[in-house]
Amino acid sequence: MHRATLTATILLAALTGCSKPADKPAETPTPPKAEPMAFVTVIYNTPKSAADFEKYYWEKHIPLVNQKAPEIGFVGAELTKFDATLDGQAPTYYRQAVLWFKSMAALEIGVGTPAFKAVGADLAQFATGGLIAMVGEETSDNTALLSGDTTAFVTVLYNQPKDPAAFEAYYAQTHIPLVVQHAAQIGFTRAELTRFGKNLDGTPAALYRQAKLYFPNAAARTAGTATDGFKAVGGDLPNFATGGLAALVGHITSHP
Repeated sequence: MHRATLTATILLAALTGCSKPADKPAETPTPPKAEPMAFVTVIYNTPKSAADFEKYYWEKHIPLVNQKAPEIGFVGAELTKFDATLDGQAPTYYRQAVLWFKSMAALEIGVGTPAFKAVGADLAQFATGGLIAMVGEETSDNTALLSGDTTAFVTVLYNQPKDPAAFEAYYAQTHIPLVVQHAAQIGFTRAELTRFGKNLDGTPAALYRQAKLYFPNAAARTAGTATDGFKAVGGDLPNFATGGLAALVGHITSHP
């Protein structure tokens, strides 16, 4: 399992490039920035039969992924299930699976293996509602991407914006600082920010970005999303998410 453990300070620094003055002389070389981790994700639509999906997923598909993992070469994985939209309606999507690779180069090698192709071919056996398969990179700190936990989360899946440059500028300069400002009140323990690069078949990405806030449990998430701070963050979304979005709540699943 992966997770980016970000305090408010780390989150702000990772996205805006801000930092406090260094104690070392200005001429001290800055260490090169670590290459961002890359991922393949599958976002499943609601299947025709959730019971049939879950049975096949856990009894056939996940064992197949585990069997092929050494050849594919991913270094972390996360399986999640969406419970509802943020406002309590039926979820826009059903499940999400993410396979993490050390780099985009490692990902490209992995998805070209016979093992990955076998995993991909198996999707048609149970994903009866259809799916979106994309690749992308993390855009937040990856220090603890491989640490595991069992948490509830809130996620925002952004559609392609009308003006990506304007989105990115507002996101980094205004929205993320707003999240940082209210982080303590909201009470999330981890944050993960990613950007989709393309669909797995090489066509333009169906979605643009994803942001996740993780909480220790569902009760903490419920309390956090009820705060004035979270409402302020949510109220800011229309200022830059010009392509629309899906806001969902869910939980990590490591077993049926």
